[in-house]
Formats: sequence, structure tokens, C-alpha cells
Amino acid sequence: MDRPRFQIYKMNSGDDDPLDFINNNSSSWMDSGSQDDLVKMLLNQIIRVKELIKYYDSIPNGAGQLGSSILNELVAEAYTSLVNYDVELMQKYYDLLLNCD
Repeated sequence: MDRPRFQIYKMNSGDDDPLDFINNNSSSWMDSGSQDDLVKMLLNQIIRVKELIKYYDSIPNGAGQLGSSILNELVAEAYTSLVNYDVELMQKYYDLLLNCD
């Protein structure tokens, strides 16, 4: 069975976020003419949820810290499912992230 080929992106050695290139230049890595697949849809949800994390982090007096930490954990697990190319976990975390608000 052939595995999908992924484009390699150069990252700075000091980056903590392996998918930070998505946040910095989200339009250049996506092929807008192709049909969405699970990887692309999961990446889109990760981007969306990372914006929610910023919102929760900005709530005064640390009131959003619980929500932020839960969402950070979901994003970290979603990254792991992508790295391991575990389709079942990718679907699970896609569904979970899809329902985050």
C-alpha cells in the first residue's frame, strides 16, 4: 500500500510548534483546487482551535486557563495522530476538534 507523499517544510531549530508554518502562511501550503482529505481537514481544525486557545488565554484573571489547557492537550494529541499517520485517531481528533468552541 502506497503512503501519501508529504511536502517537507524547513523549520527553524528553535521552533516548538512543528506545524507553525500553517499559522504563519496558511494559504501557501494548501492546494485549493484539490478535494479535502482527512489530513487537510484535521490541519484546518487545528488552526481553528489554536485561535480558540489564544482567545481563552486572553481572558482576564486566568479564567480561561482550564479551557486553554484542555484545548492544548487536544491539539497535541491531534499532532501526534498526524505524525503517526494513525487514521483512526486522526478521525477521532478531527471530530473532537470540530466540536470545540
